[in-house]
Amino acid sequence: MTLILSNADVEQLLTMEDCIAVLEEAYTELAHERGVSRTRSDSITPTTAQDDALYSLKSMDGVIPKLGVGAVRINSDIITWPKVGNNVRRVKVPAAPNKRYTGLVLLFSSDTGEPLAIMPDGIMQHIRVGAANGLGVKYLARENCSTIGILGSGFQAETQLTAACAVRDIKSIKCFSPTKSNREAFCEKMTDILGIPVTPVDTTEDAIGDVDIIMCASNTVDPIFFEQWLRPGIHLSSIKRPEVEPSAILKCDRVFVHTHDGKPIHTLTKDLQLPEAQENKGWNIAAGIDFGALPTLPQLIAGMKEGRQSDSEITCFLNNLGLGYQFAAAGSVVYKRAMEKGMGHNLPTDWFTEDVHP
Repeated sequence: MTLILSNADVEQLLTMEDCIAVLEEAYTELAHERGVSRTRSDSITPTTAQDDALYSLKSMDGVIPKLGVGAVRINSDIITWPKVGNNVRRVKVPAAPNKRYTGLVLLFSSDTGEPLAIMPDGIMQHIRVGAANGLGVKYLARENCSTIGILGSGFQAETQLTAACAVRDIKSIKCFSPTKSNREAFCEKMTDILGIPVTPVDTTEDAIGDVDIIMCASNTVDPIFFEQWLRPGIHLSSIKRPEVEPSAILKCDRVFVHTHDGKPIHTLTKDLQLPEAQENKGWNIAAGIDFGALPTLPQLIAGMKEGRQSDSEITCFLNNLGLGYQFAAAGSVVYKRAMEKGMGHNLPTDWFTEDVHP
């Protein structure tokens, strides 16, 4: 049987601690080249959804033989690039019926090839990004870190804080995002979830001025963290390449990236340009940095590269590009727990396999 799961199921089955643990194991496999991950690929075309939008069909995949699984993550997205305040953002539009998004994870057995499970990617996406940056904190931040300043108050910011608190004894957090009502609601929610004070502040400088860990968690295609804000001893964490000014990256003592892939493979229809590319934003930011020469988080976890060497060093983890491999790792936990608990809906595997040679 092939298991069909919902986001609500995934939320019950996958904890942040579980995701951090399985990614730690999976990244070691990846560093030793026993696991494989394909570069994310985006096929982008015009759309009739709305005048300022484009259509993107995105896929990424990975296989972890040690865990016996492979996974493909597929997104069918309507995307816009609105300007909010001084920054351009990349925003997905819920254009599917009933104002919904379309993202799926397909989990396969690497032993038989059969489809094990199909589930939405939303909850798993949030947790796996948080877990990766949480591992960056675990391996690079000072052991005695107790304070965080976060830039952003969306869904990614929630799991960034959850992950950081899972690997360090955090006592207090400050948050800045441009919309006052958003940051206040976020701080109230996260104070309840984490059981520690999460305080809204009025400026970026207020959020990051005297903290141990600085986390960027936005959907911007412009930098939101700049070189002049670096201080000895901090750990800087970012969930996407454009968030940190290139000169700030270069000034850090130790910089680790998620993957050596500098950006996704973009395939566009004739004469089409991404709005962010036209304005030299997004993936074009930090184009002068050789991501292939920087050490990766998997190499750090596997002990192939050295992490922080003193409390005064400035360390940085750039989650520069997501990996389909992460969905295989997280999916393996979700599937195992679902089978143990009898959760989800079973469909005949024969519906998804065939007796005709493809």
